[in-house]
Amino acid sequence: MPARTEETLGSRALFFVLEGDMKRVAVFFGGASNEHEISVLTGMMAVNLLKSAGYEVLPVFLPPSGGMTLAKNASRAEDVAGESRFPAVQLNGPALERKRGIFRKRQPFDVALNCCHGGMGEDGTLAALLAWNKVPSASPSAELSVAFMDKSLCKLAAKGLGLPVLPSVCVREGETERAGREADRLGYPLVVKPCRLGSSIGITVVKEERELLVALALAFRLDRSALLEPYLPGRRDLNCAAVKRGGEIVLSPIEEVLSSSPILTFGEKYEGAERRSLLPADIPEGAAHTVRESMRAIAEAFGLCGVIRGDFFLTKDGSVYFNELNAVPGSLAFYLFGDTLLDARDFLSALVEEAALPPEKRPVCTGLLSRTRFAGSKGCKNRASVL
Repeated sequence: MPARTEETLGSRALFFVLEGDMKRVAVFFGGASNEHEISVLTGMMAVNLLKSAGYEVLPVFLPPSGGMTLAKNASRAEDVAGESRFPAVQLNGPALERKRGIFRKRQPFDVALNCCHGGMGEDGTLAALLAWNKVPSASPSAELSVAFMDKSLCKLAAKGLGLPVLPSVCVREGETERAGREADRLGYPLVVKPCRLGSSIGITVVKEERELLVALALAFRLDRSALLEPYLPGRRDLNCAAVKRGGEIVLSPIEEVLSSSPILTFGEKYEGAERRSLLPADIPEGAAHTVRESMRAIAEAFGLCGVIRGDFFLTKDGSVYFNELNAVPGSLAFYLFGDTLLDARDFLSALVEEAALPPEKRPVCTGLLSRTRFAGSKGCKNRASVL
């Protein structure tokens, strides 16, 4: 990070960039997702905070219809509402390219920050595209994103790491009869969730088979598969984030999110005047230890880059269950590490400075194609015999 001086005005620290070249950051946000608008809010927050920290920022808006655009002058969420009027760009190495007739305008950048919630922005597609183009990323890897985007795969990954999870069943469209049998086996009440959606979209609590059919119809309208798991009356919702700092995993305080509904709703997450939560959560130390060690296990197993947030349940009898993981958490979970916009700015700056390409091993050349048996026109028959 470039050198800074610090002056204090009351209780607020003021930072000024003095020297060193600031990185150019491409912030990706939007995308074809049910969480598109939430992603726009996170993306514009990141764009403005990084600009205030002195970075040159390239806002890369992904319209709902697909593709990439460069929203260079966007500074508010309203500037990118609906379909894009910004110039289309494509990723070519660590640079954005814009075609103008037979000419191409190339705009290189140093770091990518993923602010896409849901869809191909969060499911590992964008992370893989960045890795393919050898772009240093301040966000989690494709491997982690793929494993935890789908709630059914998330359960398998968590079980493999020894995390406590609720019993669950994944059903697909056309498996209504099987869903009924599995629901009877799990026992009512149940929670029905679209497997690949977030932000509580499409989640329903069901108490009987008739309600199950309605809940599945909603889930399959939004996704191709649904997860069934027991509903826990009186359970408490806990959050904890993990971030990489100087090569070390840093965990946030544990937050308890308060809800007046059977499940935490979309409205309570995003539409309320104020987020209702307790930070830090007032929970037994044993439960807090389980949450922290679960987050550490995930971060270490997947070689964490960037920030992730895990969601947990705490039951009346003190049991803790891992619920799901967000590879691109809302507001990038900065609020779990600080209280002010200055804290948020420094948090995002640290993410950017921590970004790096994953270490690569040079591929080994087997030399198979250069061997005499497979060389020249006579080698055609030999090649055909082994294919």
